[in-house]
Amino acid sequence: MSRVGKMSNSRLSMLLAEPGASYQSGFTDNRWVEVLVDCPGRQGLYVYRLPPDLSVNPGDVLSVPFRASVMGAIAIKILDSPPPELAPEKIREVEDVLCAGFFRQSYWHLLQRIAQYYCTPLISVVRVALPPGLLTRSQRRIRLKRTVIPDGAEAFVNTTARQLLALLSSQADGDYSFFYLQRQIRGASRGVQELLKRGWVESYLEVPKPSRPKLQKAVTLVADTLSLGTELTRRQREILEVLRRSGGDLWLKDLLQICQTTYSTVKLLEQKGYVVILSREVLRRTSEPTVAGDQPKSLTQAQTQALEVINNLDNYTQVLLHGVTGSGKTEVYLQAIAAVLEQGKSALVLVPEIGLTPQLTDRFRARFGDKISVYHSALANGERYDTWRQMLTGEPQIVIGTRSAVFAPLPKLSLIVLDEEHDSSFKQNQPAPAYHARTVAQWRAQLENCPLVLGSATPSLETWVSVREQGGMARGDGERGEWGEGEAGDNSPISRPRFYYLSLPERIQSRPMPPVEVVDMRRELQQGHRSIFSRSLESALQHMQEQGKQGILFINRRGHSTFVSCRSCGYVIECPYCDVSLSYHYTHQGAAQLLRCHYCNYGQPHPKACPNCSSPYLKFFGSGTQRVTHELRKQFPGLRLIRFDSDTTRTKGSHRKLLTQFANGEADLLVGTQMLTKGLDLAGVTLVGVVAADGLLHLGDYRAAERAFQTLTQVAGRAGRGDDPGKVIIQTYSPQHPVIQAVQRHDYESFTEAELAQRAQLDYPPYGHLILLRLSSLDAAEVEKVAEEIADRLAIAKSDYEILGPAPASVMRVASRYRWQILLKFPPHMPVGLPNLEELRKICSKDVSLTIDVDPLNMM
Repeated sequence: MSRVGKMSNSRLSMLLAEPGASYQSGFTDNRWVEVLVDCPGRQGLYVYRLPPDLSVNPGDVLSVPFRASVMGAIAIKILDSPPPELAPEKIREVEDVLCAGFFRQSYWHLLQRIAQYYCTPLISVVRVALPPGLLTRSQRRIRLKRTVIPDGAEAFVNTTARQLLALLSSQADGDYSFFYLQRQIRGASRGVQELLKRGWVESYLEVPKPSRPKLQKAVTLVADTLSLGTELTRRQREILEVLRRSGGDLWLKDLLQICQTTYSTVKLLEQKGYVVILSREVLRRTSEPTVAGDQPKSLTQAQTQALEVINNLDNYTQVLLHGVTGSGKTEVYLQAIAAVLEQGKSALVLVPEIGLTPQLTDRFRARFGDKISVYHSALANGERYDTWRQMLTGEPQIVIGTRSAVFAPLPKLSLIVLDEEHDSSFKQNQPAPAYHARTVAQWRAQLENCPLVLGSATPSLETWVSVREQGGMARGDGERGEWGEGEAGDNSPISRPRFYYLSLPERIQSRPMPPVEVVDMRRELQQGHRSIFSRSLESALQHMQEQGKQGILFINRRGHSTFVSCRSCGYVIECPYCDVSLSYHYTHQGAAQLLRCHYCNYGQPHPKACPNCSSPYLKFFGSGTQRVTHELRKQFPGLRLIRFDSDTTRTKGSHRKLLTQFANGEADLLVGTQMLTKGLDLAGVTLVGVVAADGLLHLGDYRAAERAFQTLTQVAGRAGRGDDPGKVIIQTYSPQHPVIQAVQRHDYESFTEAELAQRAQLDYPPYGHLILLRLSSLDAAEVEKVAEEIADRLAIAKSDYEILGPAPASVMRVASRYRWQILLKFPPHMPVGLPNLEELRKICSKDVSLTIDVDPLNMM
């Protein structure tokens, strides 16, 4: 294990690694339990007494009293006796079991490994793994005791207490949380103490309300309708007959609606012994449209070979399924998962974006029906809670979700698929832990001893090097190899993985890859053509419209214009809270012009004159999705458009709605940002246009070229997936750029070799390793001072890493917080580690936040 993994060497880590009693169940006679409490700033284990009538096992989610609150906790270990240093009479009792039997031994190993590798407290990892609301805490509330307050009481108390009385009296129940009172009245704590002494208010704890199962009343027929008693009315007989014809069981609300009757009538039937009314659980699931059934498709030779290899894997193996866009990777997933379900086991499918989920889910539902569950952050808390509990049943099922679904608690997990494995959306940035779902999936597959399939048309360089150097590049030639990204863990009982490279080099039905035309926008400008659309793209759009075909237009930014500048003095309007320019957003004709920050979401009206020189000559520069759609409507008034970006897909179900409209032919052109590049399979698209590729090429990040190649290749691959051939037009001011040339040739391998050569020279990943320390504060001087002190401490303890910084972040101020960074670069084949983290955190004052990003993707 790397040194990063060994930093967390507390008693907690050692306890979690203990075998035996820590994970056995059935210790209901024991009277003490060691728990991990979900309390910010409080790390470590706490001991509680078990009530005689409460059965608790390791892995249960509990509610426990903690100081003046009731909090969520995880049962770690059942104890025969309390620790000798604790007085038994001071040990408090467990309140209740919120969820039984969730954390299995292998799951604990996974969470602990994440906490160690990503330098994060274990409870932070637990919060990410559990559905929201399961670990909750109580809050202190203050309630007015109106009956004991004398007339003219305000005259007997100080100003703060008088304000509290007025505020509490203004509320019908006279009841507010203590936190709210503190926010509303300065020095509220002293005023509350005075009112408590006088007995005019009471302080109490509001018990936390975690997510609970949703219950609904059902009516069940329990008497034979052939022997109905004479005491029944004709109406009652009719109700019982409806219930009999429905199989003897109906939801109460459905029975009332069908029979046009009342609850009291049905309740009378229960009193007479003919029916039983009971509450049953109803799973909160997202409503999905009905899809037609689907049968497995015939496979190409390459697909058949790939499927055969995957189906013959029965232990931990990493598979790279490298298929060009449109080569049928999803069909391979579907048929491989079908074999898993036949064995009575489950599969996990991860996708990078929520926008991908509806289309992929529909394909899976058409094939597997109700065996599909969807899990991602856009679901309501109740939906996530029910879906999460449904996984625990152990029934054969398929879970499809974004990166957080890597924690799906499937007891019989037999296959993990990471679709579009190269995508940076699999990396979490905030909150901690800053994990990468691909790395966690590797660990998860190892602990579950099951295959992991990584699918992409443009594999990440980390995956490419891992397979090439450790598994060989021949199709199906799997050999034993070392760990790729991340660490396997030295104590694992599982043998080290085999690696397979499976290639799908051609599209299904031998469809050709779309030709890519590169338009030099410099020449367009020299020839007097100043439109944001080149003449070639204008002609292609016109032809597409005349032929009744569909197209996709890709723009790297949302909004209308990237910045607003004064043509008189050059002043650029910036966000008052971030060191970035404000973007102009156009809503509709005649609406107020709005400037918005894409970092903190601050907005303000567009000024009529320059704030610096009062000049009225303000100009919009750059092009976002709004401006492109605005220009399209002017030049092509008959073209039906759909804008597909984060502004138009904020509401629940909007991704599905817009894509369904486009797939049904209700629009000719889909205009959007990078969401368009990920997994969309639309047979009617014959044209793909990239308005400005340069915004992807020239970024201050060593990964810029790789990201640009992946993005342009993926969006180009949306064209020509149906029976009609496709065409791609890329507009750029850098036509000779190596990325543009490689995309034009559909040449992944030559681009990869050139890019890897540069990375190797500089010891950047996938050869070297990086750890990024991010510091932020409202105080610019304080965060700079702390950053320098931490860098000095790192230099003193330095082993083999290179320290880059401290330096301001590329965007130094975001949401009024000043940001500094320290980058540690480790050479290849050297252990990765840091000095004691607690020492580093002690350097930070209370006003400075420190976060540690291991294997960072975003250096901005």
